[in-house]
This record gives sequence, C-alpha cells and structure tokens, in this order.
Amino acid sequence: MTDQPLTGLPASGLPDRALVVGDPERAAAVAEQLTDMRPIARRREFHTYLGSWRGESVLVSSHGVGSPGAQCLFEELAEGGVSTIVRLGTTGALQPGIEDGDLVIADACIRDDGVTVQLIPPSYPAAASPEIVLALQEAAVARGAAFHRGIVWTRAAFYPDLVDLGLERYVEAGVLSIEMELSALLVFAARRRLRAGGVLVVDGAAADGLRDGDGYNPHREVVADGVRAGVGVALDALVAVSR
Repeated sequence: MTDQPLTGLPASGLPDRALVVGDPERAAAVAEQLTDMRPIARRREFHTYLGSWRGESVLVSSHGVGSPGAQCLFEELAEGGVSTIVRLGTTGALQPGIEDGDLVIADACIRDDGVTVQLIPPSYPAAASPEIVLALQEAAVARGAAFHRGIVWTRAAFYPDLVDLGLERYVEAGVLSIEMELSALLVFAARRRLRAGGVLVVDGAAADGLRDGDGYNPHREVVADGVRAGVGVALDALVAVSR
C-alpha cells in the first residue's frame, strides 16, 4: 500500500490513538517510554513511532513548529485511522501564579493559528473534547502534577513585529497561556468528528509583566521536569478515554 505523501504514514491500519508533539527529538524521547516501540515513518519534520502504553496501542508523532505543517500531520493521521489525538507541547504563561514547569490543560483556544481561517469561518470554535479534558485533569491529579485549566491562545507569530496582536487584551481576559498549534488540531478534530485535546508545559512567561530579565530559555531543568510530567499525563489520558 502506498504511504501518504507528506508524512510517510501508512494510508490505513493505524491505531486509533496518537500523541503529537512539535519536536522530533521529543517524539523519539516519548516513544522510548512505550512498550514494543518501533519507528514507522520519518519524513521532513514528521517522525512517527508505534508502541503501547498500559496495554493500548498508540502512535507518537512530531509535527514541527506552526499550525500549517501540523495540519498536514493531523490530516494524514486521521486518513490512516486515528480518531483520538492529544497534543503535548510547551507554552508561555500569560497569568500570575502559573509557574515554569506547570501544566496547562486547554478547554478551548483562540484561533490565531494562521491556517484555520482559510478552512472555516473564524466564528467556528476551537474547543477540546470534554472527555479528553477530564481525562487529562484526572491524570494530572493522579500524578500530583501542578496544572491549570482554561483558555489558551494559539498564535502563528512567535516573534511579533509591527502589528499589535492583542497580547494585553487577552491577558486581561484571563487567557492562561500562548502556543502555536493546538487550535488547528481542535478545529480539525471537530470538523472530522474526532476527539482531541491538549496539555502544555509552561516554559517561560509571555506577558510583559511576568517576564524576568533573562529572556526566553526553555532549556532548563524545571521545564524538563514539567515535560516528563506532561508525557505521563498525556499518555495516561490518551489510553483512559473509552473508544
């Protein structure tokens, strides 16, 4: 059977659960925790592994940085048979009390992802599947992981320039954090009648009043500890939801 064009994934026969991350190296590290793991596709930024977690068959795939490329992975995962997708990523805090290494579980996202506005009107919501949200929350509680739950801002521009993108407005509105891909996943999943959600690890502060003088540095042990916690929470939740 011919592999799919962008990711190299098989065109059918994939397990129904997938964990997606941005960094191919993170995908490899997560996959090392699976039982009977083996790589099944590696093309561009899309690296995918098959294994099992708590007796359930799962995929771990990377999608790179930004929603347009991530959308390609989501499409081809679904085409191959995946029906439940959890994104594990990193995020910048927008509210006081959200510390580096904490987890953010998204109820919904603001759609500034740069791609879904070309697919469906902007009034269409980017909402996580309730059963995924609850499974993530229960897994975080069971593992004793610090977490926050609420609205996340998905934005295409990592480094903003001349255009005011509304940071202060969203901070005042209580948006928890900012990242780059989750709203694309949630919109895609809703349109395809799939289940999806996301848990994000705080790797710094994105709001002006919360930033320290050292600048953005995600390569710290407190963030690595958060990622390790997030991996367990994401995998536990992924296999906890019933088919």
